[in-house]
Amino acid sequence: MATRADRLHSSPFTDLVNIQDERSRLLASTDGRRPHPQARSKCTKLIFFLLLFLILLTIAISVALGVTLSAGKGDGNEAACASRGCCWNSSVSPSCFYPDGYGYSMDGALSFESYGHSSATLSRKANQPVQYTGPVVKLRVDVYLETQYRLRVKISDPSINRYEVPWPPRPIVSNASNTLYKVATGSETFNFTVSRADTGLPIFSTGSGFIFEDQFLQISALLPTSNIYGLGEHTTRLRLPTNITLTMFSHDTPPLPSEPTENLYGVHPFYLGLEQDGRAHGVFLLNSNAMEVQLQPYPSITYRTIGGVLDFYFFLGPGPDQVIQQYTELIGRPFLPPYWSLGFHLSRWGYMTANNTLAVVERMRQKGIPQDTQWNDIDYMNTDRDFTYSAGFGDIQGLVSNLHSHSQKYVLIVDPAISYQQPPGQYPPFDSGLSLNIFITNSSGQLLIGKVWPNSTTVWPDFTHPNVDQYWTSQISQFHSNVSFDGLWIDMNEPSNFVDGSMDGCPISLLEVPPFVPKAIRSPLGHKVTSGTLCMTANQYLSTHYNLHNLYGLTEANSTMNALTATLNKRSLVISRSTYPGSGAHGGHWLGDNASEWPDLAISIPGILQFSLFGIPLVGADICGFNGNTTQELCTRWQQLGAFYPFSRNHNSLDSIDQDPAVFDKASVDSTRDALMLRYSLLPYLYTLFYFAHTTGSTVARPLFFEFPTDSNTWDLDTQFLWGSSLLISPVLTENVTSVEAYFPHGRWFNFTDGQELSFPGKSLLLHAPYNFIPLHVRGGSVIPMQTPNTTTTQSRLNSFQLLIAPDGNQNASGYLYLDDGESLNTDQTNNYTLLQFALRNNVFSSIVLSSGYGGADGAVLESIKTFGIKIKPTNVYLNTTAIGSDNFTYSNRVFTVRVSITGLNYPFSISWD
Repeated sequence: MATRADRLHSSPFTDLVNIQDERSRLLASTDGRRPHPQARSKCTKLIFFLLLFLILLTIAISVALGVTLSAGKGDGNEAACASRGCCWNSSVSPSCFYPDGYGYSMDGALSFESYGHSSATLSRKANQPVQYTGPVVKLRVDVYLETQYRLRVKISDPSINRYEVPWPPRPIVSNASNTLYKVATGSETFNFTVSRADTGLPIFSTGSGFIFEDQFLQISALLPTSNIYGLGEHTTRLRLPTNITLTMFSHDTPPLPSEPTENLYGVHPFYLGLEQDGRAHGVFLLNSNAMEVQLQPYPSITYRTIGGVLDFYFFLGPGPDQVIQQYTELIGRPFLPPYWSLGFHLSRWGYMTANNTLAVVERMRQKGIPQDTQWNDIDYMNTDRDFTYSAGFGDIQGLVSNLHSHSQKYVLIVDPAISYQQPPGQYPPFDSGLSLNIFITNSSGQLLIGKVWPNSTTVWPDFTHPNVDQYWTSQISQFHSNVSFDGLWIDMNEPSNFVDGSMDGCPISLLEVPPFVPKAIRSPLGHKVTSGTLCMTANQYLSTHYNLHNLYGLTEANSTMNALTATLNKRSLVISRSTYPGSGAHGGHWLGDNASEWPDLAISIPGILQFSLFGIPLVGADICGFNGNTTQELCTRWQQLGAFYPFSRNHNSLDSIDQDPAVFDKASVDSTRDALMLRYSLLPYLYTLFYFAHTTGSTVARPLFFEFPTDSNTWDLDTQFLWGSSLLISPVLTENVTSVEAYFPHGRWFNFTDGQELSFPGKSLLLHAPYNFIPLHVRGGSVIPMQTPNTTTTQSRLNSFQLLIAPDGNQNASGYLYLDDGESLNTDQTNNYTLLQFALRNNVFSSIVLSSGYGGADGAVLESIKTFGIKIKPTNVYLNTTAIGSDNFTYSNRVFTVRVSITGLNYPFSISWD
């Protein structure tokens, strides 16, 4: 008889009948359900097997499982369990679970067709109670072999045109061969298993309890690992606990480390699973309705969503970074940010005038602290209305001109809500939107009116409307003609509303009060999905807000970047609070309204790493905290960490003390200046990482397990992180300490400051970290391009380059350098760039020119090459074949430095020694 693994290997499509073991019944537990009389015999058998199995589980797991798969309606209640046709046994955990065979049957089997597609019909089994409303009797399952490493499984209702997420654009199905995955299905009770083709390891195996009703869709699956990462946006640690329920519904909720399950600004139903052998996979549910995702200790996962379809994508890696590359291939590669956006940004809500803003910039200049960009919050606006500026704010264009004359940039905030109550002709942004019919309407077809910052009521643009780009570009372009900003900051775009639904309330409707709501909504918000946002019955061009709510930030970011591109004709910056898969193609993200507290400092690292997984590498937290008053020590330590956020911005609130770096004492100023100068010296390396993120989807800031997936010590490590594969950052995250414990995986590691090699890799070490210092280490095998820093990126780009080499155990190293003008559009498509590959082999360092399209590289100067870990002092050194005089190279403590003056990086060269 064929084993399960044999069956999984037999074909990409395998009929899997009666091979779901007892654990699949465990994951089919529910939210309080007992069977109809017809199901009692099945329940008796199931209870016996559950009791036998659960004896083997630990008490901790049993307790955790006792609350699993709760749908929030009669949790732990036998009567509620019985009303839903489920099994109840209070002596086991979970007490309520679906009877074996609950769900759908599959009519026939999946049969392979051309172009890598197969489909089948699912039929709802008879005598099953309705869980909420509107069960769908007939379903269709479609399986697409999209690429060798990407599989799509979609379950939908073929009888009606249910809402489906219109983004991202679907890749062309290519009838992939030699796939890394196999798909198996069960017919009697429909289930499917996605497994690795080479080992048969199931990475996603569904079981009983599959429900597809009009406003309640549920599916559960067994997982091969407890190492689960992603499923944002929340303030969880990087590795998710397997006893957590996460709500996904965009909401204006500040990130609180004490409330890790609260739904925040964005929605990302994607996770990466790291298997025990170090291989990784990804799972993405393309669904934009409100949902909850529950992880259970088995380990297993349950998805519950209130609309749409179940459209799953599976990515087989096998490396963690490969999974993210495969994921961003689907949702859209991250945009290539302008070079200036990688500099330091300074902001606050509360400058109140242009003069006050400029005074802060001036004291930054006086202290010699790098700053590329100054920001203003809503206090520049006239009565908080978009595309206006207040006379009381003063000479805003004079401020911008001053910044530009010092090679600095300017970014403004723009909120989506448009002021409503002005007489016709008094506020063009409203008049124009009304004429183009682009505002969201209520269920009666009238403007939906709410309230945000303006001292009047507001309306919201519908960023799915075909006329909205014309409208948004016109407003941005006209405002730019008065205030020549360089980028835009889009806030409040969950969308946030200071009243629930609208000024007139919301109609009585199952869309406004769904029969099921995700956990974080039903608990503190009292079953109101409209709390702090729009009515769910609101009409947008593509669908109701019920379906499109979670996409609002994505669609606004898309329109905003389109408008900036049309206005500036060069790369610009969009930083958005609300995000969805694909947002990284249009801009970056900051982690929202954090607090000036040490726990917020620490939780920022997993937040940044999560967004690296989500394909949004340009991400950072508000340095020193937004809410509350910082302290000098906290702000100094935060500036050290923030110097290594991919997006580095200090920002705080209206009623908080000043916290710009120049306001503190000399020790703090010196520390921040040093940290930012270090960042600026590393910008060639950082910019190169963003180039690869843009072209391949590779991550910029990444967890250690991305580079060391077989090292279990890295799996839950989120107090350190890497830039790319080469630079390890180990910040101080607690108060009143001058040391930090840091873990170093096996391999060679060198102190960035003096090049000394660590003696005990593969262990945690206590590092010296005085008040003015953040520990940095370079991984063996790396070449890091650097540049002499200045206080702006424009000035830094005029300076000479250096190369830092850290050999691996075989004395080899490699790296890359990407160069362009820092702002032109589509440089990778027009070949207006230079790409160099560096390699150290057998005491020969080579620069290999992969592309030489950027003319500016002809004048670039390389002034030095520093190599760590050279055990024998070199005697003779050569540039190409020409000997270099001994006065131009030094050797000390195994650090070998060669001073050169190579002009023109578009040409290959080599340095060798013996």
